[in-house]
Amino acid sequence: MPRVSDRQRIAQDIRDKIRSGEYSPGDKLPSLREMTAHYGVSAEPVRSALLILQAEGLIEGHQGKGTYVAEPR
Repeated sequence: MPRVSDRQRIAQDIRDKIRSGEYSPGDKLPSLREMTAHYGVSAEPVRSALLILQAEGLIEGHQGKGTYVAEPR
């Protein structure tokens, strides 16, 4: 069974939290520092996971304000 990369694992966890309603549209996601501590990784896999979710339209980044769950399209 192939190993899942940290960025894929993190992206899937956040995706699951959005789908389950734990994170609702408009909710602010934890900070990069909080996520690195929670997932036990460096900042790079967290950033990569957030970019994946942003490309999927699930989250939106607002410079200087944070990352938020996007409104459904």
